[in-house]
Amino acid sequence: MARRAALRDRSTAVESFLEMMAAERGAARNTLEAYGRDLSDAEAWLAGRRRQLEAAGTDDLRGYLAALEAAGVAPRTAARRLSALRQYFRFLFAEGRRGDDPTATLDAPRRGRPLPKILSEGEVDALLETARERPGPDGLRLVCLLEVLYATGLRVSELVGLPFAAVARDPRVLIVRGKGGKERMVPLTEAAMAAIVAYKGVRGAFLAAGETSPHLFPSRSGAGHLTRRRLAQLLDETAVLAGLDPAKVSPHVLRHAFATHLLDHGADLRSVQQMLGHADISTTQIYTHVLAERLRALVEAHHPLARA
Repeated sequence: MARRAALRDRSTAVESFLEMMAAERGAARNTLEAYGRDLSDAEAWLAGRRRQLEAAGTDDLRGYLAALEAAGVAPRTAARRLSALRQYFRFLFAEGRRGDDPTATLDAPRRGRPLPKILSEGEVDALLETARERPGPDGLRLVCLLEVLYATGLRVSELVGLPFAAVARDPRVLIVRGKGGKERMVPLTEAAMAAIVAYKGVRGAFLAAGETSPHLFPSRSGAGHLTRRRLAQLLDETAVLAGLDPAKVSPHVLRHAFATHLLDHGADLRSVQQMLGHADISTTQIYTHVLAERLRALVEAHHPLARA
């Protein structure tokens, strides 16, 4: 009850801060409401300890952040509330209402990096099998797209924008121009090579009579090649037919599956980094966390002591 009352009875100092944000910084209504809620929550917690937000010290605020963590509040939400508190106390200091800023030495809550979504090997197989059932040139193109995506882990923009020249040289590798114009060489699987050969035989079906295109996957879109949106639609349709949740399937999820499955089968992290085109290996290391999480879940599900 005390906390709800405190939420209703917002302090004059907080109201003054919100007025300043609106008048001097032109803060949007949603921003003001978010600041108001976050500061009211801190006020309510402190009121339960007979403390006022305006007079709170560093230890008071550290206790509030610890309470948020203990309550299971997401690090992103806790970080947003600390940001609101920083803005508020800077305002009080600038206005001469306080001679210090109690948030100056507070560390922001660490935001856990979300693990990427992936598909199991069985789910990827189901997706590919379903694609192979699609008839005609559309089916051959779809199989080629999926086989190349799963074999190389390309970014979706790299895949749809592949130049025809990328597969006109050595059929065993793909030359990809990635971020910053950097080229990298990615080996192709036997299945991907076969899919490319089969698709090249019907590629003309996606061109007007007498038309040529520099793109491996030409289309009549403004870009001249298959769009990211159309690829996403094709994946959604295929996922539904394969009995998979379409919300779980995307080009980026297949990129994640490529990396995770490689590491799962013994590939070294540096090689996966190079094939993905990551500038920093720390970006690639997220996939080792995926494997660790899967192993933890496996132990919890099957270890006799865990079951007990």
